[in-house]
Amino acid sequence: MRRIIQRLLVATLAFSSVEAMAAADLLLFNGKVFTAEPGQPLAQAVAVANGKILKVGSDAEIKALADADTRLIDLAGKVLMPGMIDSHSHPIMGALASLRANLYDEVKPLDELERWIIEQDQAGTARMGDIVVISGVSSAYWEQSAGLGQRFNQGRWAEQPLVLDGIDGHTGWANQAMLERLGIDAALLASLPEKERGYIGHGADLTPNGYLAENGWDRVRSQLPEPDQAVLLKAAREAVRINNQVGVTAWMDAAANAGNGDSLFELRPGEQDVGVLPLYRQLAENGELSAHVAALLITHPQSRPDDLQVLDKVMQRFEGVPNLSFPGIKIFADGVMEFPGQTAAVLDPFKNSLKRGQLLIDPAGFGQLVVAAEQRDWIVHVHAVGDRAVREALNGFAAARKLEPKPVPHSISHLQLVNPKEFPRFGQLGVIASMQLLWATAESYTEELVKPYVSAAAYQYQYPARSLHRAGATIAGASDWPVSSPNPWQAIAQASTRKGPLGVLNAKESIDRASMFQAYTLNAAKALRLDGQIGSLAPGKQADLIVLDRDVFEVSDEELFDTQVLQTFFAGKAVYGAEPGAAVAHAH
Repeated sequence: MRRIIQRLLVATLAFSSVEAMAAADLLLFNGKVFTAEPGQPLAQAVAVANGKILKVGSDAEIKALADADTRLIDLAGKVLMPGMIDSHSHPIMGALASLRANLYDEVKPLDELERWIIEQDQAGTARMGDIVVISGVSSAYWEQSAGLGQRFNQGRWAEQPLVLDGIDGHTGWANQAMLERLGIDAALLASLPEKERGYIGHGADLTPNGYLAENGWDRVRSQLPEPDQAVLLKAAREAVRINNQVGVTAWMDAAANAGNGDSLFELRPGEQDVGVLPLYRQLAENGELSAHVAALLITHPQSRPDDLQVLDKVMQRFEGVPNLSFPGIKIFADGVMEFPGQTAAVLDPFKNSLKRGQLLIDPAGFGQLVVAAEQRDWIVHVHAVGDRAVREALNGFAAARKLEPKPVPHSISHLQLVNPKEFPRFGQLGVIASMQLLWATAESYTEELVKPYVSAAAYQYQYPARSLHRAGATIAGASDWPVSSPNPWQAIAQASTRKGPLGVLNAKESIDRASMFQAYTLNAAKALRLDGQIGSLAPGKQADLIVLDRDVFEVSDEELFDTQVLQTFFAGKAVYGAEPGAAVAHAH
């Protein structure tokens, strides 16, 4: 009798599941479907119901789920994938910078640069209040601080404040008129501790030369006029639009409680530090947030466990906002590698200064902070550029594992230099490697501003993607927009070629596109702690889908770099790209 009841139960469940599947409201078929589910071959078609994946399979299996109201999209052989996921971005700040005069990392000769700035000012895109501000400025300019001073401290610039906002987010340059306005002079430098004085470029007589890094740069950034609410909301909309256009449907906002002018490196956030969170809430209320935002709240590198209470209160204020989640906290372990900044924490001293950069976390206390975060069910996401910062971050995670063996999906982002001793520790500790592999290129940043100043041994492990992957690390794709493009296709291709204008950067650290597709889907979803909801095309997960213009499994790396997204779907609704009329029909 029990066997008969079991058979009846199985039959009932099977019938109810067919009944549920018959409610498909969207079918995409005749495609090449990458699910990102480990070990699953390419499929042909996907059924969507109520914004979620109903089934993935063959055309015949999926078409059987159509009824008279089902919308059909013939993919005509095109590739369909899960929406791309960015595990470290600052998209509202990136979009805001794109609305202003922006060099986008281009290096122009100084006379050409001056002409371009004057043109931007005349076009009305360069001013914040009465200050001329240029965004997206390459670090390659900082070597020319003397030349910048000669050009922009006289004539029309003698009384006109000018600020060059470094694309890396850690550095900048201000002319004499701006420095004077803010009281940054030899007397100020004489009064500062040596560490802070090192963040402000100066001569032997302590006269500033305009170059600023970390909290020296914060002295300028924090004094720039705030954009008004309308401009910020426009930037928030633009952030979503640009991401959707390149196929990104989820991201980790790596400084969501920091405002446009906040001091990031010394920020001790309070309850009123809500950064861009109100903008995300506004978009969600308007039905315009067609992306999942995993918001990280910055905390000071040397915070104590009790300091986390403030962040908890901020999270509670924004609890329940659709498509907004709070996986944990962000901490800066160090700064940047490039000369003249060299604020990254390195194991071997920089050859020019014989200093080891700035380690911002306290090795003795960081593990306790990780444990306190875990007790709140939060991850810790660490900015670590230098190999010493990476090691000390991992040491903190290891200390937490001794107290609680169960791994938590903490992550370390940037990873410009990693000592080989650390490679296996990522997998052992369950720490995700969030990598910006568009940076893995032989260019000014890696060759001229890093190579002469670090050991040959350290240099060969710049952005060591393959070594980390082989050692068992989970690699998650990331952009750090606006530091570089939010376009994942460029990063995926770059991860393979590692080619740049000055050659190839450590070819042996190349990583294949299949691994990178995983890095930008399921792996990145794990970093956001959303892998139960997104990141792969599996029944029950949200139907975040993208249709591509080329076969990304077959084209060359050069063609892969130029991949275009034809359509982006968020929760089963098209949020970017027009549906080709001939390809859309209804079942009869």
